[in-house]
Amino acid sequence: MRKIIVSAAAAALLASGSAAFAAVKHTTGTIKTFDTTTTSLVLDDGSSFTLPKTFKDPGLTVGEKVRVSWDMKGKNKVAEAVKVAK
Repeated sequence: MRKIIVSAAAAALLASGSAAFAAVKHTTGTIKTFDTTTTSLVLDDGSSFTLPKTFKDPGLTVGEKVRVSWDMKGKNKVAEAVKVAK
């Protein structure tokens, strides 16, 4: 019984380690350019994000401060969520 518990605990530890690498990152900045046609968002610090096709514009405007939740997909930073920062 004890061997089964130790094995299960080791498997859970190994599985949780790979989830840490897939963590969503967050960036806060001011919108420099925003284009729904090309699905791109660029912040004033030069950070560039691709928006998913399912992105719903919450009324973003250039000069507005936002918080972008994103993840890397290949060589692109893909925004999963964009919210107005207060």
